[in-house]
Amino acid sequence: MERISRSWQLAKASLEVLKQDKELMIFPILSFIGVVIITLSFAIPTFLSRVMDTFSATGIPFFAYVVLFLFYVVQYSVVFFCNTALVGAAMIRLRGGDPTVKDGFKIAFSRFGSILGWAVISATVGVLLHMLSNNKNKKGAGISNLVKSLLGAAWNVVTFLVVPVLAVEGLSPFKAIERSWNLLKKSWGEQIAGTLTIGLVFNLIGFLGALLLIGAGVGLSMWLESPVPAIVCGILLFLFVVIVSLISSTLSGIFTAAVYSYAADGSVGLFDENLIESAVQVGG
Repeated sequence: MERISRSWQLAKASLEVLKQDKELMIFPILSFIGVVIITLSFAIPTFLSRVMDTFSATGIPFFAYVVLFLFYVVQYSVVFFCNTALVGAAMIRLRGGDPTVKDGFKIAFSRFGSILGWAVISATVGVLLHMLSNNKNKKGAGISNLVKSLLGAAWNVVTFLVVPVLAVEGLSPFKAIERSWNLLKKSWGEQIAGTLTIGLVFNLIGFLGALLLIGAGVGLSMWLESPVPAIVCGILLFLFVVIVSLISSTLSGIFTAAVYSYAADGSVGLFDENLIESAVQVGG
């Protein structure tokens, strides 16, 4: 119950920042649009790579991994660019300023080289983890997936504050990773028991909303004997999921900026410092 209470408090605190700067939603929206376009643009090459691998004598999906790496680099570049803009603008608000969308983009463009380098590093890790989980041996597949999950979780912990470090300090990607890890150790110990409770809250909201819309669509369609209600509820469900995801992404970015501010400066502006520390400390 204590964790649930903190989740709601964090969501409310983050929402207060978002209420003052609703334009911050633009960055996740642009990130979402960019990811969709990139995914579609890579769909055909990915299909072709699978066809080529089928005829490969060695059975090594080399071309598929090359396409996957390039896909990750392009996608991560867009996502990290938008996240850097979001976090940069949020930091301005948390430090008492009044950010604009232009301010966020200005910060992101000034860090573009570091963002690209960070995207390459993340893409490399992503491909390696994918290769690890792509174990054709059924007996070892479970172990490979477990190792992948553990390594992925560790990677997320180490790089938790990389984007804020890039946005504020402008370090190189490798130094940003080191800085991120040091900030987390300095503030909350060797391990993190819980990080973003906001995600849990919005997943619950999304699940309940989806359940309601699906139930309404199916029920009305059966009652009216028409597929129209199901189609309408399906469209509403898609829009609902997109909106909830965008709000959650924005609030998560604000939360990350606040965690960085607390770790680096010992203050978080609009946030309750004790609340944020208790939300991520070991055994909290």
